[in-house]
Amino acid sequence: MESKFNEDTRTLVFKITEEIDDCSVQEIRRKADFEIEKYMPRKVVFDFDRVTFMDSAGIGLIIGRYKFTNMLGGKLEVANLTQNVKKIFEMSGILKLVPVTNI
Repeated sequence: MESKFNEDTRTLVFKITEEIDDCSVQEIRRKADFEIEKYMPRKVVFDFDRVTFMDSAGIGLIIGRYKFTNMLGGKLEVANLTQNVKKIFEMSGILKLVPVTNI
């Protein structure tokens, strides 16, 4: 996972570059939480452009970061959803909580 913080807009973007499953989600969660706490962004965006596979662990990842970001006064959004990811998010209802954005 790559991350980039824009100081002007106080936006933290996480570009996920691997499959999201039980094994990878722990490392993604650790890094995301560290950087969210470090930068205290107004907006956090998870970019799924390169995600080819995601299971239910990805739902937990996004819900957890949504709660954490909100607790710190920020907003969470998702971007560039692949067909697989979009289908899982629609079935889980996450898209009712988390808006989809363009980056």
